Amino acid sequence: MKLLVLGGTKNLGRHVVEAALTSGHEVTLFNRGRTNATLFPEAKHLRGERSAPDALATGEWDAAIDMSGFLIHDVRRSAELLRDRVGHYTFMSSIAVYASKTTPGMTEDAPLLPWPVGVPEDEFTMDLYGPSKVQAEALLAKTFGARTAAVRSGFVVGPYNPDFGNWGEALATGKPLECAARPDQPIQYVDARDLATFLLRLTVDGRGGAFNAVSASMTMTALAEAWRSVVPGTTPIVWDPAEDRFHLPHDGSNDGTFQLSNARALAAGLELRPAEESARACVEWIQAGNTPPPPPH
Repeated sequence: MKLLVLGGTKNLGRHVVEAALTSGHEVTLFNRGRTNATLFPEAKHLRGERSAPDALATGEWDAAIDMSGFLIHDVRRSAELLRDRVGHYTFMSSIAVYASKTTPGMTEDAPLLPWPVGVPEDEFTMDLYGPSKVQAEALLAKTFGARTAAVRSGFVVGPYNPDFGNWGEALATGKPLECAARPDQPIQYVDARDLATFLLRLTVDGRGGAFNAVSASMTMTALAEAWRSVVPGTTPIVWDPAEDRFHLPHDGSNDGTFQLSNARALAAGLELRPAEESARACVEWIQAGNTPPPPPH
């Protein structure tokens, strides 16, 4: 398959490209060339900005995977250019799209966030992250119809990724595993390798629609204990539920975001490895001399 990846040289995108190349696909990368520019010499590289994607004006691909679509007008520009020149378009979205933050068991058909009245489309703050993903999903569905998939994930763990990297560093260096969340805080995550494989599978299969690519819901205690178990002799978890050290509210007002249904993704082929395996990979990656990137928030 001739595959176009928008982004692809950091975090989850690296796993996507690695999986695609390992599977024998012909990969073209479109990005600014500022991050890990020497990665993947066997792939074709196109340079440019999302706001001015002139490098995408020519060429045809069987499918595209969009790992860098944040601003609505940027996604619109690339979609308009690629509408008749890619067979399928897979968009990396977010679980931040849902209107309710407290309802447990939400499926992909749950109500989504509206765009705030009076806010220009080209404006962006972190408060607009969820609404921006909603708008991007909608315009891609309008442009590509059944030829587009939106993959909604939250915390992505493992090598190259920032989420729970502080736990990996603590375990890799023999320090206490600290957690600023509530012990009973519900949490869902996905291993970056599993998510990359799923993104590629949806793309190759040409599946359309939205998918919650997340693990089963568990408590933060259960997840922390799973991570702690991979390093024998680790000291007990240090619980320090300080609001200023954990970016999710402690009052339960966001708990529904991490109790989503993942049934549709599982039926479409999402495979999830145990939390311990994800933790072990992160710890070994850090022990090999790597450092998790800082979180984007």
